[in-house]
Amino acid sequence: MPGPPEGPPGIDLSLLRSARRVRSFSRRAFLGGATASALLAADTFVTREVQSRRRQTVLLEVADDDARQRFPGTSWILFPGYKTSWEEARIILASLHSSLAERGQLAAVGYSNTGLDIDEVLDTLRVYVRQKRLRTLYFYGHSFGGMVAVEAASRLLAEDGLQVQVILLDSTPASKFDVLDQTWFDSVVYLYDIGIRIPSVVRGGYEFGERAIHKNERTWTQILNQTLEQLSPLAPSSVLIQTESQYIYDWDATRFGGALGTAQMAFFGNPGDQTVAYASARSRWERLFAPNLVSSDLQTVGAFPAHASPQWSGIVYNRLLSQILPQLLPLPRRIGGGGGGPG
Repeated sequence: MPGPPEGPPGIDLSLLRSARRVRSFSRRAFLGGATASALLAADTFVTREVQSRRRQTVLLEVADDDARQRFPGTSWILFPGYKTSWEEARIILASLHSSLAERGQLAAVGYSNTGLDIDEVLDTLRVYVRQKRLRTLYFYGHSFGGMVAVEAASRLLAEDGLQVQVILLDSTPASKFDVLDQTWFDSVVYLYDIGIRIPSVVRGGYEFGERAIHKNERTWTQILNQTLEQLSPLAPSSVLIQTESQYIYDWDATRFGGALGTAQMAFFGNPGDQTVAYASARSRWERLFAPNLVSSDLQTVGAFPAHASPQWSGIVYNRLLSQILPQLLPLPRRIGGGGGGPG
């Protein structure tokens, strides 16, 4: 019988068989892998570009001549929540403008894309206070931003003798144990600890999955918008998000109980919140900050999503603020169109 066919002289038949298998490899799979690699490479490039443009923590002011004239020495400072971009922080202030601007100027902290650094946040605030000659500060803590607001208020009082008058806590956890999605939260912190940075394309995929699981908390339009926001070149960097996670993970409320001076605090949230455990967060704030907490009963029922959503649910939030702010900060009277801020 004739033996197996021989290949060309000097050519190993196993190499020919491998070549055939390579030729039969799916072009679709190859293109998919190449596209994914290109996206990851592009994501790394874009993230670096964004970080290079937003390397510093800044104060994002809202242009309002009337508020500036009426309250030259008074300002609200918004501390944005987890994964909140500079652009979304401005949208939040725009949504709350009708309530907050009746008592002061408006500005928001824009966290650096190189990572959350509380010392840098405080230094930026100090520069802003000096430049604007501010005498009165009101803080609005949006979600985890309430933790930053409380620490900032405590340190400004201890280190600079500057008393923050009001701290509003919008669905703010008082501990990492108030965060419901512990699995994701622990994973983000662990990856950061071992030096792994999450590309924004992966983050966008997670964002979509997380929101879709809790779709009863959001419309599909909101899910799409929030997913695309995480894929935007303007989105917070993965380093910022991971350092925010680390901050929440390490935050200890007992360090600041009794360290806020005469600051008046108000906590409000939503029993339907699927991001922060409303009942446990409220109870912890009440227990640890009893001397300062003026109100914890108001709820953002009707807001959609249920968690910290003034940018989506301005009517609900302004209605709530119209109840609590007269108690904390009685509206000043206009005298000849001028005047300063209260207290």
